[in-house]
Amino acid sequence: QVQLVESGGGLVQPGGSLRLSCAASGFNLRNYAIGWFRQAPGKEREGVSCISSNDGSTYYADSVKGRFTISRDNAKNTVYLQMNSLNPEDTAVYYCAADIFQGRPCRSGYPTTFRSSRQGTQVTVSS
Repeated sequence: QVQLVESGGGLVQPGGSLRLSCAASGFNLRNYAIGWFRQAPGKEREGVSCISSNDGSTYYADSVKGRFTISRDNAKNTVYLQMNSLNPEDTAVYYCAADIFQGRPCRSGYPTTFRSSRQGTQVTVSS
């Protein structure tokens, strides 16, 4: 069964850090571009970051550039999102997603052709 499972969310104070994990099962994550999205209550889903499968190129939304870092560990079939300098505007449910096409860079399809998990992980930034 093809599955993406997020973990690592939680409650953190402003200025704090969290590392989210996206573990894949049922498919080889290294063959796909993987992205992170977030959705806050009452807001549209927002593309946060993406890492390509072929050249490792990355994308960051302007709102997180310089604070978030996406990486992949192909041996563990996992993608990570390191989030630093968190602020209350980062509060949301975070989802990871895979491109439906293999072997493409993020610029080819992110976020349109990405399909996310349904679970997500809650990140709450509050004092």
